[in-house]
Order: sequence, then C-alpha cells, then structure tokens
Amino acid sequence: MPDSHDTLALPADLGAIPLALQWIEDLAERLGWPPRVTFGLTLSLDEALTNVVTYAFDPPGPGTPAITVSCQADDTRVKIELRDNGRPYDPTAGNPPSLVACLDEAQVGGHGVRLMRHYLDTLDYQHQDGWNCLTLVMTIA
Repeated sequence: MPDSHDTLALPADLGAIPLALQWIEDLAERLGWPPRVTFGLTLSLDEALTNVVTYAFDPPGPGTPAITVSCQADDTRVKIELRDNGRPYDPTAGNPPSLVACLDEAQVGGHGVRLMRHYLDTLDYQHQDGWNCLTLVMTIA
C-alpha cells in the first residue's frame, strides 16, 4: 500500500461524529486495512471525538471551536491525530477506574480510555500552541 495522508475538519458537534467515522471506514476500505484495525480505530476515534465534542468546548472559550482529524497510513501502521482548540485535557494521564463485577458499582468516566488502550499500540497526548493533540497508532501487520 502506498503512503496515504488525509485530513478532515469537523465542527464541535456530536452530529459530525458519524461523518468522521464514515471517513475513516472509507479510508480503511480504500487502503485495505484488516477488519481488526478498522474496528479498533473506528471505536477509538468515536470515543475520542465524543469526549472532545462533549467536554472540550463546554463552557465555550474564546474563538471558534475547531477539530481536525488526520490519518497517515503505510504498509505497517495507521496513525490518526485528533487536534482541537478546546480546553487542555490529557485523557492519558492517570489510571482508568477499577473494573467491577456489577455495573451499578462502576465509576463513571475513564473506561473509554481503557478500551482505546486495549486496541491501540500507542495513545499519546500533547498540548502545543493552544491545541490538544491526541495521537492514536495501530499496527497493521
């Protein structure tokens, strides 16, 4: 597979998330990713975007909310960068909550990061020049 690089700009709106998921699924089909890669990246992107749209811009800050998703892929790996200009927040900091036997006892929050870490080879966060950047990497082969 030749190297591929694509970028998608999104509004900070939950209704835009299905567009991003369809975009990544279209890339996966075009580039021939294995189903496990497509599933893991789609699930992880859905979780990350939901958190950004729900929390990064509430309350609204100065400027227009902006979200971009970029994807770089080659024969060995797929790298997705999710960038937003919302409030800084590192979802990779700290430990996810403990798993419990009964859902009624489960702590709300943090379980999506656990799920992402299960599927991804790398989950990294940086804040640079007013932008949050969450990097998701998954090995293809």
